[in-house]
Amino acid sequence: MSSNWTAVAMIFVGLFLIGGVVSFYKQGIKVGAVVLGVGAVMAITAGVLWW
Repeated sequence: MSSNWTAVAMIFVGLFLIGGVVSFYKQGIKVGAVVLGVGAVMAITAGVLWW
């Protein structure tokens, strides 16, 4: 496990946003789901690259 807590935090935020995508999609808010999806991809990518 990495000692870089920023990377771990970014990956956690990305996973949290994926949960928001699922929630928004179930509620029928597709535009919000797309926006959260883009944010989730960016957060996970930042976490992986920071690792």
